[in-house]
Amino acid sequence: LSYPQMVKMNDGIPVIVYTKIEHKFKMTKEEFKSAITSKTKAVIINSPSNPTGMVYTEQELRDLAEVAIEHDLLVISDEIYEKLIYGETKHVSIASLGEEIYKRTILVNGVSKSYSMTGWRIGYTASSTEIAKIMSNVQSHGTSNANSIAQKASLEAIAGAQDCVESMRQEFEKRRNYMVKRIESMSLITTIQPQGAFYVFVNISPIIGKKFKDKVIGSATELSAVLLDEEKVAVIPCTDFGFDQYIRLSYAISMEHIEKGLARIENFINSL
Repeated sequence: LSYPQMVKMNDGIPVIVYTKIEHKFKMTKEEFKSAITSKTKAVIINSPSNPTGMVYTEQELRDLAEVAIEHDLLVISDEIYEKLIYGETKHVSIASLGEEIYKRTILVNGVSKSYSMTGWRIGYTASSTEIAKIMSNVQSHGTSNANSIAQKASLEAIAGAQDCVESMRQEFEKRRNYMVKRIESMSLITTIQPQGAFYVFVNISPIIGKKFKDKVIGSATELSAVLLDEEKVAVIPCTDFGFDQYIRLSYAISMEHIEKGLARIENFINSL
């Protein structure tokens, strides 16, 4: 699960806790506390976040860790974008903030993002021995079948030279800067600069309710369909993330395609 929100577990069902733009879509200590019930077992953190690109600071994580410890909760920390961070922002793992939160953290990571190895299908977790054994017992009744070649390649990616990762990060940062600047120059859409990952979370609420060819655009999903049909640009509606007035753009493509895609989006906006 990767959300711009935090997620608490209630009777085994993920419950979304919606965050606010004024907090850069990061859950506050107070919001966390107010969402906890007697049946809450764990909280999921995704930092850097998909789709917002926001990164929790050390102090923000300390505040959340304090609440998790106080209420005897596990923390599932999705850190798969940890190496893709820009500017002065630093990645901090909540598991590094003390012995008690270390024992409560289930870290989730993989090679798909930082090493561009999506098709290799290798992910991993790190947790206490007790939790790891329980996860292993569950997984033993399923089929994951991580082949030996993929495992060896992933080991080399993680343990080998990291120069290529840094080169990729620098290129992503250039694309991020360009994309944010272009969006800021357009009418009707806004964004906040992502600190990590490779997504831009775009507020399209001023477009909602506008007409295109006598049809009212009523949601991010409808806008995405129109952009695909009319401009041949694929964007992700963020309805499934809980934000029906946002779309997600990716800069994990060439600058040439970014330039063309943004030009087409601007052309569509100017036609409204």
